[in-house]
Amino acid sequence: MTFETTPFVRAYLAETKVTWPILIDHDRTLYRSYGMHRGHLWNIWGPRTWWAYVKELAHGRLPRYSRADTRQLGGDVLVDPEGIVRLHYVGTGPADRPSVAQILQARRERP
Repeated sequence: MTFETTPFVRAYLAETKVTWPILIDHDRTLYRSYGMHRGHLWNIWGPRTWWAYVKELAHGRLPRYSRADTRQLGGDVLVDPEGIVRLHYVGTGPADRPSVAQILQARRERP
């Protein structure tokens, strides 16, 4: 899910080669429904974000300029084929994401 414009989403799909559908939530209805609101300056540009940039630079990757609303908090929502939400994680800033292990564990769990 993204709130980005269609051209941005097409470029993302071309770059990442993901094959699953991406929902464009222009008015951010789902973002709000999942509790993903706008962050405060500390959430967005606090120490966790700077640390994430340092780690990227250490791996030879330069941060990209964002054209997006950088105050919009994101998260991860994993919905299974039956429509059951298996993971609902609301980030506190751009560097706050669940680990791959957490996502895979949520995928394996059944009610």
